Amino acid sequence: MVPAEKLDQIRGRFEFIEARMAEGAAAGDLAALGREYAELKPVVEAIGRYRALLAERDEVEHLRADPEVRELAEEEAARLAAELPAAEHAVQLALLPKDAADERSAILEIRAGTGGEEAALFAADLARMYQRLAEARGWRFEVVEAAATELGGYRELVAEVSGRGVFAALKYESGVHRVQRVPETESSGRIHTSAATVAVLPEAEEVEIDIPVGDIRIDTMRASGAGGQHVNTTDSAVRITHLPTGIVVTSSEKSQHQNRARAMQVLRARLYDLERSERDAARAAARKGQVGSGDRSERIRTYNFPQGRLTDHRIGLTLYKLDQVMQGDLGEVIAALATADQAARLAELEP
Repeated sequence: MVPAEKLDQIRGRFEFIEARMAEGAAAGDLAALGREYAELKPVVEAIGRYRALLAERDEVEHLRADPEVRELAEEEAARLAAELPAAEHAVQLALLPKDAADERSAILEIRAGTGGEEAALFAADLARMYQRLAEARGWRFEVVEAAATELGGYRELVAEVSGRGVFAALKYESGVHRVQRVPETESSGRIHTSAATVAVLPEAEEVEIDIPVGDIRIDTMRASGAGGQHVNTTDSAVRITHLPTGIVVTSSEKSQHQNRARAMQVLRARLYDLERSERDAARAAARKGQVGSGDRSERIRTYNFPQGRLTDHRIGLTLYKLDQVMQGDLGEVIAALATADQAARLAELEP
């Protein structure tokens, strides 16, 4: 269990923040204090519940020595013995380091992999799956760039998913998604295997990622749809090249101003993700059993349509509800991945 001194320090910090906010700190300080207060409050509440149970247990131990109330005390002791492990676990979970990006919106990138046209169709299916998840959770799903095929698939799709807690829910989706099914283009009824790659990047604030003007080249071009057909006659599409890294971002909506803003948003997200990856490399190497290492070459999930089966290979989860999942019902998968990641991180804290 976490040492009592650390729990006392957390409680003391929370009370200090509470007092500062009550005094009326300066506006800038108040915002920072408010964020820390919101982060600490559930931790302090979990500590309070745990310590209340410990106090009850101590009281019950004294009562067990009294013959007149021993039977009642034994019942209370049994109840507390059952409740204390869960309360202790809740404190441990509350104390796990938070990912600062969890509450952010995200950039979702889907690219067709091996499998030709069938891979592109599967990429489109994944895009619809995430769009339906976004609709169900009240998030906004906006396509930034899409390279469509003639049959309605996507060679590549980049979307901005906006809302609270988007990255926390989608961050375990990065990796290779494999599909097994009979393609619409297959006349003999044979099952094919193809794949698409998903990357989920937390959005970065402009102040976090400073991009000097000299580090980018901006080109404008005509936006085009599937098959190269021009969707308008103005040079509205924008391509931004980040010269130091070679990262290229495009946006092809009708407004050039909007395209420039969105392309910069995606570029900031990719640079922020690169920075996070480099910063976390040593920690990730030490966590051999971690869930969602961020390695986008890792095969994370298989969608088997003939059997109606979804399998997440990282945690050994198999669900026979593929139709619901493809309709955006990813809640059970997301919860299982988050729980497995929490368990892996708790294991790191054990001596």
